[in-house]
Amino acid sequence: MKILNTILGAAAFAAAGVMATAAFAQTYPTRSITMVVPFAAGGPTDTVARLVAESMSKDLGQQIIVENVGGAGGTLGAGRVANADADGYTVLLHHIGMATSATLYRKLPYDTLNAFDYVGLVTDVPMTVVARKDLDVKDFKGLVEYAKANSDKVTVANAGIGAASHLCGMLFMSAIETPLVTVPYKGTGPAMTDLLGGQVDIMCDQTTNTTKQIQGGTIKAYAVTSPERLAIFKDLPTVAEEGMPAMQVGIWHGIYTPKGTPAEANERLSKALQVALKDPNIATRFAELGTLPSPEADGTPSALKAKLESEIARWEPVIKAAGQYAD
Repeated sequence: MKILNTILGAAAFAAAGVMATAAFAQTYPTRSITMVVPFAAGGPTDTVARLVAESMSKDLGQQIIVENVGGAGGTLGAGRVANADADGYTVLLHHIGMATSATLYRKLPYDTLNAFDYVGLVTDVPMTVVARKDLDVKDFKGLVEYAKANSDKVTVANAGIGAASHLCGMLFMSAIETPLVTVPYKGTGPAMTDLLGGQVDIMCDQTTNTTKQIQGGTIKAYAVTSPERLAIFKDLPTVAEEGMPAMQVGIWHGIYTPKGTPAEANERLSKALQVALKDPNIATRFAELGTLPSPEADGTPSALKAKLESEIARWEPVIKAAGQYAD
């Protein structure tokens, strides 16, 4: 009789668990969700986040509130999410820095691969190699020759160690096998301001930050880092066309949740993301920024996990060879 009661009790407990899981899946979310962006408001990643959050909110029936938690190359915001309650109401939208910080910071307060669950990929933003508008160089080949001949005085701006512009700048110097004078700033805004003012020579940054300036003629553009030419910049060659395929890089963005978040929540968020990726407004706004939504198949937990793992492996030797660390 005791054995029977034990079996019945276990069955009841399991049934209750299944019912609770089903109930959670049917009701989630019941309140607003916080999307942490580990960079300043108004920057390229913040722009992507706000567009996606708005679209996902419609499908979820609850508002996604974007909160900017900048600092330490994005690790402060990521750390906040890693330590948040794993209830599905705190998510992180981070870019390629999620992968590179695993090497750039030798003492991270979280384990990059094991502190998060995954929702899906959002977009892969191309980079542009740009310079101050009065730089007397006509094309990418000339830019490389100029940089090599004046390596002790050519300045390369970036938005800080670990920023997308820093990573692209490192690839540029590695590709031309010439160290240049790097000038780190506290964000993309001040770096672009000094490029516009002619205080620095070169910058490599996301199209989400450079497109309007290029179109307005306030900076010069020399190449894009995407595999193919961009529709909005058909006259700009790719770095591969210029003989530097190793410089191909896109600033991909993904959405994460704290480790242990209910699978039902991650799946619901992923479905909302997939809906957003097919939103015509997202496609239009992303196109204006020189990028595209990720394919629907990439808006999944497995796709983002695979991307993060492969990118950590790709960037680790590059960062170690440069010997540039953030701590």
